[in-house]
Amino acid sequence: MFVAIPPRQKPSLPWAMPTLFVALWGCFVVTTLLPDAERQQLVMQWGALSGDLRSWPAVVEAVRDGHLARLVTALFLHADWAHVVGNLLFLLIFGVPAERAMGPWRFLTLFLVGGAVANLATVLVIGTPDRLIIGASGAVSALIGAYLALFPTARLGLVVPLGLFLQFVRMPAAVLIGLWAGLQLVYTFVGPAFGAVAWSAHLAGFAFGGAFALLSRNAIKRRMKRAPGV
Repeated sequence: MFVAIPPRQKPSLPWAMPTLFVALWGCFVVTTLLPDAERQQLVMQWGALSGDLRSWPAVVEAVRDGHLARLVTALFLHADWAHVVGNLLFLLIFGVPAERAMGPWRFLTLFLVGGAVANLATVLVIGTPDRLIIGASGAVSALIGAYLALFPTARLGLVVPLGLFLQFVRMPAAVLIGLWAGLQLVYTFVGPAFGAVAWSAHLAGFAFGGAFALLSRNAIKRRMKRAPGV
């Protein structure tokens, strides 16, 4: 007689995506509760600005005085409700399966570094100096690019409200990614002034995420084989 013995190791609960979700939402709520003058000062102090980092001496100086950290802190600042809700929605859709596949630390690295790279691309692309660059769109783009690279034919389950009922449907991930791209394109034209050139951040983040996933694909496969319930 053969008896199946369940593994002692239990799948760990995801914590990186919920932490980022709460941090992004919490920062937005706090900034909206501030008076307009204080909110503007905080955003200008912690958001990224165009025209910086265009020369090697400027980069060295930014490292010395901590100014380079704005590329990361800008991820947690958003312009309005539509901006933050759109990012949180797709973070929720793609963040849970991405963290399950990658693990929390690789997931956090992808989000923070991918977002910083996306903001850096925007800083370098915008020709007008001192234009404000905020939002986690570049980081979310990195997650989406990584997910598409790892699971190109995946299908995701969604709960769709149909009148008084909720219907569970499964949709190809590529369709949701196309929807996300459409929303970002719309926001490019109807968003605030800096939105007119924000598409470069999305493209840079998406490309970084895809490259990150491909380079770490073997390590992710080994992790998925080892981890039960993944």
